[in-house]
Amino acid sequence: MMEEREDSETKPLHQDAGGSHVRRINPKKGILEMMLRPIRWLRMLSEELHWSFVLGVVIVYGISQGFGVGLSRVSTQYYMKDEQKVQPSQAQVLIGIIHFPWIVKPLWGLLTDIVPILGYRRRPYFIFAGFLGVISMLILSLHKNLHLGFALLSLVAGSAGIAIADVAIDACVTQHAISHTYLAGDMQSLCGMSSSIGALLGFSLSGFFVHLVGAKGVFGLLAIPASLVVLVGILLRESQVRNFAYRRVKEKIVDASKAMWTTLKCRDVWRSCLYMYLSLALGLHIHEGMFYWYTDAKEGPSFSQEVVGSIFSVGAVGSLFGVLLYQNFLKNHPFRDILFWAQLLHGVSGLLDLVLVLRINLKLGMPDYFFVVVDETVSRMIGRIKWMPFLVLSSKLCPSGIEGTFFALIMSIDHIGLLSSAWSGGLVLHMLNVTRTQFDNLWIAIVIRSLLRLIPIGFLFLIPRSDPNLSILPSEMLRTKRGNDVLEPENIEMATLVNSI
Repeated sequence: MMEEREDSETKPLHQDAGGSHVRRINPKKGILEMMLRPIRWLRMLSEELHWSFVLGVVIVYGISQGFGVGLSRVSTQYYMKDEQKVQPSQAQVLIGIIHFPWIVKPLWGLLTDIVPILGYRRRPYFIFAGFLGVISMLILSLHKNLHLGFALLSLVAGSAGIAIADVAIDACVTQHAISHTYLAGDMQSLCGMSSSIGALLGFSLSGFFVHLVGAKGVFGLLAIPASLVVLVGILLRESQVRNFAYRRVKEKIVDASKAMWTTLKCRDVWRSCLYMYLSLALGLHIHEGMFYWYTDAKEGPSFSQEVVGSIFSVGAVGSLFGVLLYQNFLKNHPFRDILFWAQLLHGVSGLLDLVLVLRINLKLGMPDYFFVVVDETVSRMIGRIKWMPFLVLSSKLCPSGIEGTFFALIMSIDHIGLLSSAWSGGLVLHMLNVTRTQFDNLWIAIVIRSLLRLIPIGFLFLIPRSDPNLSILPSEMLRTKRGNDVLEPENIEMATLVNSI
């Protein structure tokens, strides 16, 4: 038998009890492989989809949405509670209004798909979205004693800036999902991982910054992620649409509307959209009530800003872990199977808040902070596992030619579900008389929420039972259109700064 050399990766062959030869794997090699796997995965995506697409996703999802939203969530809650002095039910409704620009995402999608500015479909919208975010955040930061109405308007404008940039990058994702169907799950995993890692950093620093510079000071810092969106618009290289007939814009909007309506009439499309709405709307968002209870000195554990930020940061770790679980173990399973278990666990995990509010955890000898961290981690992980199939399914429901618009339409339906959940949660908190200082009936709201989360399981028949790696729409809806005024996937890439000068 030929001798094998011992190298840095393996140890020599040895015989086991049965006399067969076994190669010992160097533990260092296994650890190295584990560390290199994400890098190789990113390299694979860069080679298949172009490195510029990966970079664009990281900037928009990771920095603008993940890190920026991580900072803004905590600062907005403290701003409403301490600066504007609103009640939990009012804050619940106001938070829903702030997310209104996400409901009208089809409008942004129509503009980016149909109406080029100076011959470009994406670059001007990134620039506009970035400047809108910078201006709105600076107003909130620098203006003293800003009226609630104007503060709300500025927060809505900042949210609109993030939503417009999100639509532009979503169009790129859906176009690649059509041309690279087998990578649809990987692309959504990239989006989810970028968002989760960014949110982890944002939440980790949010409490510290709120304590250091106040909620208004954090708004000033949020102008930085918005400015990076402007940079994306400057560096984006795309083919210029020449001799565009702006007189045909109305006609194109009508055609796009007809195409969306035709797609919505597809059985698998409207049934999937209906289920996604029901699943989100029946979630009953009561987070503002829980936040006021967290920070209350008498009834609750009286968490400080730093502690609240650390809780959300650990929750972001749970969200990231959910993405990793989906990417490595769940992405090839049918949508219906994943959503059944995710929805069931989503309802059961909500009861952890009940244990906390009734102070059962203290009777069991579990400190508040430890229990809240476990609660947040589990809830965010399950929520992300539940959300990932929605994103993959949504990307597969988009017809060619209006990818950005239709994906925005589906996401707007989801946000209508979230808005319904927020406003119904605010109504429940108001009816149960949960205020800034009164939390006696908060446990009832938690029980109602947990029961409502289980109802969507009965509507799982609306989700198609198909291979998640295959197309769902008919082939004629996936044909790529050609022409001067249609943006093709291969034309979207980030240019270097040198090439842009």
